[in-house]
Amino acid sequence: NGYGKVLNMTPLAPWFFRYTNKVDGFTRKSMRKAQKQKKSQGSSQFRTQTFTELSPLPQLKDAPFTEQQELFSQKLQQCCMLFDFMDSVTDLKSKEIKRATLNELVDYVSTNRGVLVETAYPEISNMICTNIFRTLPPSDNPDFDPEEDEPTLEASWPHIQLVYEFLLRFLENPDFQPSIAKRYIDQKFVLQLLELFDSEDPRERDFLKTVLHRIYGKFLGLRAFIRKQINNIFLRFIYETDHFNGVAELLEILGSIINGFALPLKAEHKQFLMKVLIPMHTAKGLALFHAQVTKCVTDAQLSYKSIRVIRGLLKFWPKTCSQKEVMYLGEMEEILDVIEPTQFKKIQEPLFKQISRCVANPHFQVAERALYFWNNEYILSLIEENIDKILPIMFGSLYRISKEHWNPTIVALVYNVLKTLMEMNSTLFDELTASYKSDRQREKKKEQEREELWKKLDELKLSDAAALVQNNSHGLQNNNSNNNNHQGNQEKGTAVIATDHEDPVVAMDTAENVKGVKSAK
Repeated sequence: NGYGKVLNMTPLAPWFFRYTNKVDGFTRKSMRKAQKQKKSQGSSQFRTQTFTELSPLPQLKDAPFTEQQELFSQKLQQCCMLFDFMDSVTDLKSKEIKRATLNELVDYVSTNRGVLVETAYPEISNMICTNIFRTLPPSDNPDFDPEEDEPTLEASWPHIQLVYEFLLRFLENPDFQPSIAKRYIDQKFVLQLLELFDSEDPRERDFLKTVLHRIYGKFLGLRAFIRKQINNIFLRFIYETDHFNGVAELLEILGSIINGFALPLKAEHKQFLMKVLIPMHTAKGLALFHAQVTKCVTDAQLSYKSIRVIRGLLKFWPKTCSQKEVMYLGEMEEILDVIEPTQFKKIQEPLFKQISRCVANPHFQVAERALYFWNNEYILSLIEENIDKILPIMFGSLYRISKEHWNPTIVALVYNVLKTLMEMNSTLFDELTASYKSDRQREKKKEQEREELWKKLDELKLSDAAALVQNNSHGLQNNNSNNNNHQGNQEKGTAVIATDHEDPVVAMDTAENVKGVKSAK
């Protein structure tokens, strides 16, 4: 029948389910993560090669001394073969041969002298570049959060790790000659190395950090270039991408570099501090590298000895993120630990205005971290020297919090701080207490006057409304009486007209005409 034809529909195409199963864009991020199975491993772009199965070569330690260099070269060439580790079942024998060969090369370079002859440098460089330099894949998870999610690990790490080990032993070998190696470890090599710092695998970034540090120490001609390129990475991270996985590792390298800066600081180093390190605090992922950037800023403050660092932090002080505010306070305490008293005097007023706002913050962790400043002996001595300036700034917030804050721990800390400040200058403390109380009384009086004024306005408004209602009622009564009188007059006129004419029809016509004239008027 007709209903059967209607219900007998064709099956839905597979594409229908593919598009209807899309995740709603408004679904919570955590729910989307739970719905999507995340890969734990990934691999960089695999370069296809003409496959040749590897065959094991003789051990270097068993070969005659005269043949060891040739065998060393053959093993380096053998390790240039790449394998696809995303396929865990193919080329197992060749993968194991390469792994064993790499282990042997690491031991050979570490324990033998006279291995690094000039002819070996290009082959070593070729093997290293072939294995570690590759295009990093995009993240498998577009919502990747480094603070919550597990990183995607490099699938080919069993081989890449050994290549990094070999590179480190190569750089640390007593026979290593930078004058020869600089032909191969050049600016291009450094640029490719820096690009790898964006790898999601923390194991690789840790090796890269050590390798770059060794290169910086061995190659004096590359130092300025390395600093400049790190600077460029940070600028791109701050002002463009807001994402780079290796920020913490690069900052660790810079931390050791800053300690070696000559005094007085060059303009380049001052600019790096103010244009890169300080604005880096605005990054949303600050928690991932805050410890490293704090060390860099504190070390730079020791060398720079300027209040510009503190002014920069105050300029970028977070307004809506309490977690960041706690980090800023911790960093500020470390900077104040190394500041000189003369510099402190120049910056104390804007600094303690900000600390006063933090103490008054309803978020108890922010208030607690700010109050911990009074547990630092050096900062306490600076406050005592400048109590006449600092106490008036802090007193209002502290006194109000002691009476109004919701958290009992904060109230207890505030009482301790007030007691400490009172012991520093009791006379000023008493004056500020009296002034604060009189100000509060004036405020209460103004508030009472304001409330009374509002009450009067409300009463006036009610009386006006009542008068308006009364006037409206009188007006309605007058209108009704006027209408009644008017209707009575009309009826009388009609009756008179009717009596003047003996013919009733003529009388009615005349009355209608009179009404028409009056209405026209």
